[in-house]
Amino acid sequence: MAVQLTDANFQAEVLNSDQPVLVDFWATWCGPCLAIAPMIEELANEMQGTAKVGKLDVDNNPDVAARYGIRGIPALLVFKEGQVVDQFLGAGVRKQQLADALTRQATTA
Repeated sequence: MAVQLTDANFQAEVLNSDQPVLVDFWATWCGPCLAIAPMIEELANEMQGTAKVGKLDVDNNPDVAARYGIRGIPALLVFKEGQVVDQFLGAGVRKQQLADALTRQATTA
C-alpha cells in the first residue's frame, strides 16, 4: 500500500528514507491522477522491500508541492538519498517505466 505523505512527514518518509521513493503528486479532483491510482497501488505492493511508493495530495500539502515546483499533476518524482533522480509527468506513464526507475535506483550505490 502506498504511504500517505504530508508536509509534516515528507522529511522522514522520503528525504530520510534508506530506499528509493516514488512520490505521486496528485489531487482528488484530478481525473488522470485517479486513473493511474490503481497502478500506483499495484506498484507499491510489488516494490515492497525494494522501494517505497507514496502519494501526496497537493491541495492538502502545498509546501512540498511548491518546494518541488509541481505545476501540473499527476507528477511522479523518484527520490534517492533525499534528491530527485527521475521524474515522470502525466498519466501516460507505464507501470514498467516506474518499476524500472525504482529498481535502477535500488541497485545503484
